[in-house]
Order: sequence, then C-alpha cells, then structure tokens
Amino acid sequence: MSKEVLVIHGGAGRYRQSLQEERKEIEKTLRGALEDGFKALKSGSSLDAVEEAVKAMEASGILNAGKGAALNLLGEQERDASVMFGKNLSFGAVASVKYTWNAVTLARRVMERTDHVFLVGSGADKLAEILGLDPAGKPSNRLQERYVELIKMVGEKDYELWRKNFEVAKHFFSDTVGAVAIDKEGNLSAATSTGGLWLKLPGRVGDTPLPGAGVYAENGVVAVSATGIGELIARYLASVKVAFKVKSGLIVEKAVEEVVGEITKLFGQENSIGLIALDSHGRIGLATNCEVFIRGFISTEKGPMIALLANEELAGAYKS
Repeated sequence: MSKEVLVIHGGAGRYRQSLQEERKEIEKTLRGALEDGFKALKSGSSLDAVEEAVKAMEASGILNAGKGAALNLLGEQERDASVMFGKNLSFGAVASVKYTWNAVTLARRVMERTDHVFLVGSGADKLAEILGLDPAGKPSNRLQERYVELIKMVGEKDYELWRKNFEVAKHFFSDTVGAVAIDKEGNLSAATSTGGLWLKLPGRVGDTPLPGAGVYAENGVVAVSATGIGELIARYLASVKVAFKVKSGLIVEKAVEEVVGEITKLFGQENSIGLIALDSHGRIGLATNCEVFIRGFISTEKGPMIALLANEELAGAYKS
C-alpha cells in the first residue's frame, strides 16, 4: 500500500508587485485546494484528488484558470485543461472553453464519457452545456481592469499584438494551476488548467491540454504538471521528458531540475517554467527558473505546506 500524497501549483513566472497584496487570498486558495484534494484522495482515487484540487483553484478567481482565466486579445476568457490517469494512461483534454469555468471537470468527462481524448471550442462548450456544468459568467471587474491596463501598457490593440505576447507575459506571470497525486493503491494522476497568456490570439492553445507537455502520469514512473510559457513547454514536451529521466533511473527531484535547466539553456529564457512531480514512491520533485513558484503539498505524514516565491521554503499553511 502506498502513502497518499498530493502536490499542487498555482503558477510560476516573474514577480509582480500585486502578489503581496494578493498573498493572503492566494494562500487561502492553496490551503483550500489541498484540503479539498486530500479529502477526495482519502475517500477516492488520485484522479479524484487532482480534479478536486484543481477545481478549487479554478473556482477561486484569483489564479489564471477557471473563473480567474486571463482575457485574450478580444477581452474573452478561453480555458484549457487536461487530466491523465497513470493506471491505464487514460487522458482527457479541452481547449478554448468559454461556456464553463470548470474546465478540469469537463476534461475528465471527455476522458470518461466519450470515446475521444480532446475536444476544443464550440464542441467542448456544447458538451459542457449538455452535462450541466456551471456556466462561466462574465469576467470579474478585477480581470477587466487588468485587461484595460495591459492594453494601455502595450499601446496596441486588435491583432497588432500577434507577435508580442511574450512581451505581455513579462508583466503578468503564468499562473496556470495543476496537481499531481498518488493514492493508496499506487495510482498516479495529474491535472492542469489555465486561461493561457494574457492578450493571446483567440484560439491560442499552449501546453496545458497536451499530453507529455503540460501534463503526464504513468503508474510506476511519475506524475507531472507544468506551468510557465506554454509555447516553450510544448516545444520541449517537458512533462514526458521528466518521465523519461525517471525511467532511466534518475530520482524525481533531479529529473525536474534537469528538465528546467535544459529548457532554460535551449531557449535562453528565465521565468519560463515550473514543474511539480510525484514518483511511484510518493517522492516529490519541484523545480523552476522563475521568481515566483506558487506551490504546496499534503500527505498522510505532513502538511499542508505552501510557498509563493521560488526562494521561499515550504511552510505550514496555518488558518487565519
């Protein structure tokens, strides 16, 4: 019987001044996600755990997923999400979802209730409507104000930004959310959800819903969830690279560090990736090249523990 462990992330990227203003709310969100996910882990499977943890972060509105998803160039929210179950490599993903904020649950429904692995756009929205998932509603005032601020900052609008999204990313880090877990049966699962880059072109899809890029899980090996600049993570297939290294005999802590280092060297870009991983023994791997790395974990032995800055030690998530 395996020990039960849940690890989550709420994004990684450049430091922003507003982070300190939002710290208490982010910490509360992380604590709630760990508690919801671990409750599901104790009563169900690792797949239940990662879904519930990510769903809690989607619902918070403070992170770049679900209700808090970034706005695209036209001021719309388009969400991507994926889930993977390591026992049989089951996979489900959705992209450019507008109808519901709860993209991770929709991704799981694609995996379990259809013969497909990936639905996008209007097709994904129609399934969400049929299944009765919660409608998204309008973006919050906070998000709309941030959108206006960014448009003013870059001094351009419409499709003039089609080659400048990485410049926009310097101002707001990629707070994609994700989770990995192992249950008492030894099953590994992973899930990731995002609103993508701010002011992205409508229809843009990053690494989050791509197996082997933003998410990967395989029993006996590792579960991985990635965050950062999706285009770079997708080009390198970061999550499955971690799995290859673990399969070759590398410990999970070293595997994630090597992948982060390789991406940094290959693309020459700091503040571009964060990885959380969990191996079949319940050992945790955390690595980033970013200033901010929102993360946390809980297990049968310890936790919940959380941290926001990359150089912060994981600390007890005390209730306020």
